[in-house]
Amino acid sequence: MANIQEALTALTAFLTSEQVTVNETVRELHGRDESYHGQQLPDVVVFPETAEQVSRIMKVSKQFQVPVIPFGLGSSLEGHVIPVTGGITIDFSLMDKVLAVYEKDFLVKVQPGVTRTQLNKELKKYGLFFSVDPGADATLGGMVATNASGTTSVKYGVMRDQVRDLEVVLADGTIIHTGSMAAKSSSGLHLNGLFTGSEGTLGCFTEMTLRVYGIPEHVTAARASFPTVNDAVEAVVSILQAGIPVARVELVDEESIRQANKFSDTAYPEKPALFLEFHGNEAGLKQDVEFMEEIVHGHGCEEIEFETDNAARNRLWEARHNLAYAYIHGYPGKKMMVTDVCLPISALAGAVRHARENLNTLGLTGGIVGHVGDGNFHTLLMMDMNDAVEVAKAQEFNERIVLYALERGGTCTGEHGVGIGKQKYQLQEHGAALQVMEKIKQALDPDNLLNPYKNVKPETKGAVL
Repeated sequence: MANIQEALTALTAFLTSEQVTVNETVRELHGRDESYHGQQLPDVVVFPETAEQVSRIMKVSKQFQVPVIPFGLGSSLEGHVIPVTGGITIDFSLMDKVLAVYEKDFLVKVQPGVTRTQLNKELKKYGLFFSVDPGADATLGGMVATNASGTTSVKYGVMRDQVRDLEVVLADGTIIHTGSMAAKSSSGLHLNGLFTGSEGTLGCFTEMTLRVYGIPEHVTAARASFPTVNDAVEAVVSILQAGIPVARVELVDEESIRQANKFSDTAYPEKPALFLEFHGNEAGLKQDVEFMEEIVHGHGCEEIEFETDNAARNRLWEARHNLAYAYIHGYPGKKMMVTDVCLPISALAGAVRHARENLNTLGLTGGIVGHVGDGNFHTLLMMDMNDAVEVAKAQEFNERIVLYALERGGTCTGEHGVGIGKQKYQLQEHGAALQVMEKIKQALDPDNLLNPYKNVKPETKGAVL
């Protein structure tokens, strides 16, 4: 506690009273995310405005050996921002500027507190958009930290594919840049890839240069209903194998369609469905859509409806993005666990079928959704945190589907990240490579002060909490 008091005194020497707080309400807001993991309060929350202030915060952290936890909006799903041992939470909400738009280079430079919606509103003036769409209106800093993905990743790639350069403050306060504005480079190690997805354990992002895209000339969305989830997933595999350039393809199972209808006031047939979207020019889209129709009907598609009107498309995707809230609203008093495995496309149908069978066998409430175009799917599990048996069943279910994915060359997390919840699978997934990750963590953060007990933990050599 003495270290915290000394650190607090040091912080107030260069930050204003509005930028440093020990208010319990503010600390409570920074002691949890949207996951099922338990709350733990930071000792102090700071709101820097510049990279230089972040650098000085890190120097205070090192001097007094107080942990630092970067914080965006707290929309993470595996406990990334929970300060397990207390410490200093750095809230980046005041660093929320779009610094430059390089429209001719299809690049944008932003601060970490800029949200996805905020950025796209600014980019629209230039006929551009930012592609990564995780559903939540997350901050760009948080999205880089977790290597966020989402509905459009099948066409445009994940967050790591968009990063050209990062300004990073290291554990000792050093400020570095990890890349450049060039489209490619063979110079040095690939630090962009190293820091993207590091979940705040290697440094704090204070500036990002990201790739953006031209707004498509035409956009067509569709909703296709199928007799079974297996039919829907097999249709996706066939669409991808045919080389159709689909921009989004989302699976929504029967139970999730039911929840969407209740929450979003829609009237979709209560059958497993694919939500699809195509971007391109009018002539090309026509051919792609016709080919897609042939494929889905070959897999038993019972109904397909198209939406070209912007408002109608928005309603479709809002229903998909609001599914988590639909479940939470539909099961008051229960907490949501969102699973997040990703597999090779060839193993996807079996994995989804395995997940549904285990849901039924364990008697759990939940639906299956996902960005199936890149092999990533989620189960939205609702559980009573006061019911030890139900919580244990949910954890057993999560483990079953993770092990299924790992045995087939998949990963325990396709986009949500490791955080606290997926640490126990790291050794099994990565083997000896985990030791390499631990050595990198040790080299960059020898005192283990950056978001400790998350992702890679060098002091435990692969063990878990």
